[in-house]
Amino acid sequence: MIVVDTSVWINAFRNRSSSEARHLSELLDTDNIAIAIPIRIELLSGARRPDRQLLGRILSALPTYYPTDTTWERIESWLEKIRDAGDSFGVGDLLIGAISAETHAAIWSLDSDFSRMAKLKLIDCYHP
Repeated sequence: MIVVDTSVWINAFRNRSSSEARHLSELLDTDNIAIAIPIRIELLSGARRPDRQLLGRILSALPTYYPTDTTWERIESWLEKIRDAGDSFGVGDLLIGAISAETHAAIWSLDSDFSRMAKLKLIDCYHP
């Protein structure tokens, strides 16, 4: 399963002829996408009024991953490794990363934070 990050969704919506939009469409057609609840909230909160209904229907059709107590424990266990590497991440990205790791899903993102998390072997990134 692939968790598609907000950055990919936004790029696909802004440029429907982009390679991201085409690949996202293929993944949607093959039911290979899930969404982490923080991404769903980011997308819905930033959607323009005319797009909200369609976006809500699309997102509602996807498996949605929620944080658990284990998710938060995973984030805490990552902190020392992150600090030792001289890095830091926002809570939202840590939450998305931990949810994805917990569900064995790769993250497809245009955001370099997730690439850095992957270099620390915290998550797996998807590269189309």
